[in-house]
Amino acid sequence: MVETTFHASRRMALDGMDAKWAAGATSEPVFIRLLPPRARFALRFDSALLSKPARLVDLTLDMPINRYVFSARSTAMRLGPDEWLLSGPEEATAQIAADVGEALSGLHHSLVDISHRHVALSVSGPRAMDVLNSGCPLDLSSSAFPAGRATRTLLGKAEVVLAKTDDLPTFVIECGRSFAAYIRDFLLEAAGEFRVGP
Repeated sequence: MVETTFHASRRMALDGMDAKWAAGATSEPVFIRLLPPRARFALRFDSALLSKPARLVDLTLDMPINRYVFSARSTAMRLGPDEWLLSGPEEATAQIAADVGEALSGLHHSLVDISHRHVALSVSGPRAMDVLNSGCPLDLSSSAFPAGRATRTLLGKAEVVLAKTDDLPTFVIECGRSFAAYIRDFLLEAAGEFRVGP
């Protein structure tokens, strides 16, 4: 008997929806868009060992908690005393894992690929802070949450990682795939007050 072969196809979070709701212009008071897929890793290791691997994936990890650093291709967010969220180009997933494994060889650590678990959205423009503060309890003003800050927080009822990348301002929201539609709808509802496109 001939067996039927099934081929799995990749379906992106919010597939088919992003073109409709991400339309807008930088002149809008707030601009919301789905960011392309990236390689993402949750890294855990004892911060007392930070002096040993000076750099990982062309980034330094020795930074204050709730900060992030970036290079041309990679980012690292320090979310706790022993926890980092690393990201880079999707096509470099295997290379990042190999580079981190080599840099931390012989050191007790955990590196988990969460590339398919997370989705990232960008919220930018003059009213971005107002849109986010409709559901986020943090003070997101430039004095309290300057560019280069990253932390876990809540947006509505969803746990997210929120980072501020520049003073435009531009914020990046990292959330679980299962919360992506909720986050999208929450942001669009909040942004409606400011006549965001489409």
